[in-house]
Amino acid sequence: MEKLTLALPKGRLFKESIKLLLEANLIEKPLEEGRKLVLETELFKILLAKPKDVPTLVESGYADLGVSGFDTLWESGKKVFQLLDLKIGYCKICVAGFPESREEYKNLSSVKVATKYPNIAKEFFENKGVKPFIYYMNGSVELAPLIGMTDFILDLVQTGRTLKENGLVVIEEIAESTARLIANEESFYLKNEPILGILEKLKEKLS
Repeated sequence: MEKLTLALPKGRLFKESIKLLLEANLIEKPLEEGRKLVLETELFKILLAKPKDVPTLVESGYADLGVSGFDTLWESGKKVFQLLDLKIGYCKICVAGFPESREEYKNLSSVKVATKYPNIAKEFFENKGVKPFIYYMNGSVELAPLIGMTDFILDLVQTGRTLKENGLVVIEEIAESTARLIANEESFYLKNEPILGILEKLKEKLS
C-alpha cells in the first residue's frame, strides 16, 4: 500500500502528535525529534517541518496530511481541508495590554499592535471597524508595549505567565486554538480510502 506523506510540526506539537498517533495505533513505536527531517513508518512518510511550513507543504501537495495549530492555519490563509480537531496544543489567541488600557480599548478608532500574526490582527481589527497599525515581530512581542512602541499586542496565550511577569493582562480573547488534522484537497479525493481510515482511528481515540 502506498504510504501517505504526513507533515508534523517540530516542537511541543510534535510530541503531542506522536503520542496521539501511538494511542490510535497509527504508528508502531515512539518517534523522536532529531536531525532527521524525514521519518518512515508502516503507514506514513513523516516530514518534520517548522509549524508555519506545515500548511504550505499540505496545500502544495508535498504532504497529503498535516498537523497544524488553528492559529497557524488562520494566519497562513492556505487552502486545505480541515478534517478533525485533534484536541491537542490548546491555547488562546488574545489581545493584551496594560490593565489601565482596558477602557481605552473599548472606544478605539485605530490601534497600534505588535504581533507574530499580522493577517489575523488585520482581519480582526478591521472587522471591528478599527484601523490597525501593525508591527510584525518574530520574538517577544511583550516588549512592544513596555518600550511604548505599541499600545497592545496580539499573541498566543497558554498560561498567561509571560504577560503577568511583564505587567500585561488579557484585554480580549479572540479565539481558542487547537491542533487540526489537515489534508491536501486533491489527496483527499485521490487517496480517500486510506485517509478516511486514519480519520476513523483518530476519531475513535478522541471520542
